[in-house]
Amino acid sequence: MLEGSIQTWDERRNVIIPGDAGQTIDFAAEHWINSAKRTIQRRGKFAVALSGGSTPKAIYQMLLAKHRTSIDWNKVWLFWSDERAVSPTSPESNYKMAMENGFSQLPIPPGQVFRMKAETSIDQGASDYADILQRELGKELFDLIMLGCGEDGHTASLFPNTSALQETAKLVVSNHIPETEQYRMTLTFPCIQQSRESVIIAIGSSKQAIVSVALRAAISSPFPVSKIGEEGHKALWILDRSAAHLLYAQHS
Repeated sequence: MLEGSIQTWDERRNVIIPGDAGQTIDFAAEHWINSAKRTIQRRGKFAVALSGGSTPKAIYQMLLAKHRTSIDWNKVWLFWSDERAVSPTSPESNYKMAMENGFSQLPIPPGQVFRMKAETSIDQGASDYADILQRELGKELFDLIMLGCGEDGHTASLFPNTSALQETAKLVVSNHIPETEQYRMTLTFPCIQQSRESVIIAIGSSKQAIVSVALRAAISSPFPVSKIGEEGHKALWILDRSAAHLLYAQHS
């Protein structure tokens, strides 16, 4: 693998390795902004599904620090890819994290911020969120979905061996995670694959093994993240040098 340029991995996925962790965060923020610019020019708005975790947190902070004036934030619509069954004031809330680390300080109209209401009646909340997506976004759904890659191969809250992996029609569902006895709300494969662009961001040596396995695995593998990306809607994997370490000898 070469650093610094987007390369084809297969017919469903592209990969870029911008450099070290800092360079990768910087690239991911630039990519976010460029995606927003192109989309706003094309259709007058930019609809993005945000993710939780330490890497997205750093990206959101970078958007605030370096890109406050890069785009018209009045034309940004914020959604989420998944949420825990907690209140929006909980430190475990993906909504709270994203807002506190950048988005609450950007001039996005409050009526264009759509959090997942997962703290009560999570099944009804998932149905309501799907209705919101269809009402606000239409058939194409998201312009950009931000995703991560857990060490177990999960993405959003699509965990291995959970019921949400079998969903073929609904856009949003509640998903029970047996290992932690938690319920989470999550976008489904049909929702993710229907959207315009998905990025999967992985940083650090702890992601080396799963990045290598997930990219080489078949689409029917036990790793949900392996399924993201289709011909015509290729997923982009953004990896730092450390997370991509095992790829260098495996793909050229």
